Amino acid sequence: MSSSTPAPAPVLIRMHAADNVAIVANDGGLPAGTVLPSGLVLADKVPQGHKVALADLAEGETVRRYNVPIGYARQAIPAGSWVHERLLQMPAARALQGLPMATRPAPALAPLDGYSFEGYRNADGSVGTRNILAITTTVQCVAGVVAHAVSRIKTELLPLFPNVDDVVGLEHSYGCGVAIDAPDAVIPIRTLKNISLNPNFGGEVMVVSLGCEKLQPERLLPPGSFPIADERDSGLDVVCLQDAAHVGFMSMLDDIVERARPHLARLNARRRETVPASELVVGVQCGGSDAFSGATANPAVGFAADLLVRAGATVMFSENTEVRDGVDQLTSRAATPEVAEAIVRELDWYDRYLDRGRVDRSANTTPGNKAGGLSNIVEKAMGSIVKSGSAAIGSVLAPGEKLAPGQKGLVFAATPASDFICGTLQLAAGMNLHVFTTGRGTPYGLAACPVVKVATRTDLAHRWHDLMDLNAGRIADGKITIEEAGWELFRLLLDVASGRRTWAEHWKLQNALVLFNPAPVT
Repeated sequence: MSSSTPAPAPVLIRMHAADNVAIVANDGGLPAGTVLPSGLVLADKVPQGHKVALADLAEGETVRRYNVPIGYARQAIPAGSWVHERLLQMPAARALQGLPMATRPAPALAPLDGYSFEGYRNADGSVGTRNILAITTTVQCVAGVVAHAVSRIKTELLPLFPNVDDVVGLEHSYGCGVAIDAPDAVIPIRTLKNISLNPNFGGEVMVVSLGCEKLQPERLLPPGSFPIADERDSGLDVVCLQDAAHVGFMSMLDDIVERARPHLARLNARRRETVPASELVVGVQCGGSDAFSGATANPAVGFAADLLVRAGATVMFSENTEVRDGVDQLTSRAATPEVAEAIVRELDWYDRYLDRGRVDRSANTTPGNKAGGLSNIVEKAMGSIVKSGSAAIGSVLAPGEKLAPGQKGLVFAATPASDFICGTLQLAAGMNLHVFTTGRGTPYGLAACPVVKVATRTDLAHRWHDLMDLNAGRIADGKITIEEAGWELFRLLLDVASGRRTWAEHWKLQNALVLFNPAPVT
């Protein structure tokens, strides 16, 4: 006599009572003929994360998820049918005129006191969560030399300075062969400058230059850009490879390695100290998204974002093309009309930038996003915005800009949606801790900052058990609430800020610096 395990009960996730679709939560999806809890029978096999029509949809009828039109039925869709991207006409983008401007007061968030972490205080008043030596490069031509030098420093010197977490080269593809004085060249230049001053680098600025590049060290980091580490330093510490003193490749490497030694010594003398949670600067981002992103991980991140804001910290959310279709939600949440106008200005700039490159608006939603149940950028946008929480948007940063001293609360940092570019620009803004949600999975990591990875689904969390730091899929499993997951993430962030390693740090998953470079090439 054989026994069989009964199939799990079908589970659907409906984001709003007015929605006429819901997503299938069950691993592996549900087969045709499945009887749903409402009594509705599935007409099609529906993959996990994909949408089911909860009612008959006539041709042209609005399909709603998050109580927002995410598309219009291209044909009649019977109740119980699989609703996928090929059946939906994407809505037009919301115009940037006639928007609600600072019209929706944010809910009152009570202060959250008594939370702290162990961080590194810097001379400029910022606080680092890591103690890293960064070697800035002025031009792409020196990248290979710096990579060899960093390898030698890690092997030969880093063991001598146990309080230093790492050594990273800030490599990029800029600095020469471009129109360095073009109006938009300010973006990559200020990005390189501000990322060199990230709080996790402790105010130690070391630069490697070729010598003949357009972006000279003094232009990248002019006097007054950085705090002087001690009275001995009277300016930038620059290794110029074309200096006559360098005789051959090994001479260049030896010079970089030896010049790193005093920087490492000063960093090594630093110690963590107890600082309030208000010193956190947390960037939130999603990548490899699926339909669960907006149902599990991103809502949990949004709840944690509210906790951080209540604790006085700074939270940055970004990704222009992933919030563009919810622009009215952003402008209405702005703290002031001026902040709302800044949001519109940044999104309009990016609209025009994409238009110059003839980029299709629908290009953001990737094949993987669609395989995970996201039909189009409108649906993706709704799930992306939710990770910003519910606080008022207090300020806006243009690409590459740095947070001003004391700039706290919820900030919209206008960046492209590409994972590494967004992360790079959030680092330039002053991020000292990063939260990254994913449903399809990605081994994304940053060299300059710990990245806390949040899985949207339990299946991913189990399969990628040594890459994901938190499993928000338990929300869909009914084992934990959004609020409980948000508190868990909040406490995890304090632990990671105090030195607990993330999986990405354990495996040293790091990307090279990626610049958003709109300057025309000569």
